[in-house]
Amino acid sequence: MTFVVGENCIKCKYTDCVEVCPVDCFHEGPNFLVIDPEECIDCTLCEPECPAEAIFPEDDLPSDQQDFLALNEELSQLWPVLTQLKDAPADADEWNGKEDKRDLLER
Repeated sequence: MTFVVGENCIKCKYTDCVEVCPVDCFHEGPNFLVIDPEECIDCTLCEPECPAEAIFPEDDLPSDQQDFLALNEELSQLWPVLTQLKDAPADADEWNGKEDKRDLLER
C-alpha cells in the first residue's frame, strides 16, 4: 500500500507533510504535490500533518479520486523531490476545501 495525494492539494500545496517524511517521497509541481509510490514506506506520518486533508492511504482513496493514484505515480517521475517545508501559496487557505479543482492542476 502507498499513500496518495488527492485533489484538495491542488492550489493549496501545503508542505507540512514533506517535513515529516522519513524517505523523501514527496515531489513538487507548480501547484500540487505527489507521493512516489515506489518510495513511500506507508509510515502514516504525512497524513495527519496535511492541513488540507488531501493525503489518503491507497485503500481509502475516495472513489471519485481513484485516478490520483496513477497521477501521483506519473508525476513523481517528472517532478523534483521536495525535502523541506516551504511556505504555502498566499491564497492556499482560499483554495482549501474547494471542489472541482482537477482542471486547475498544472503540470
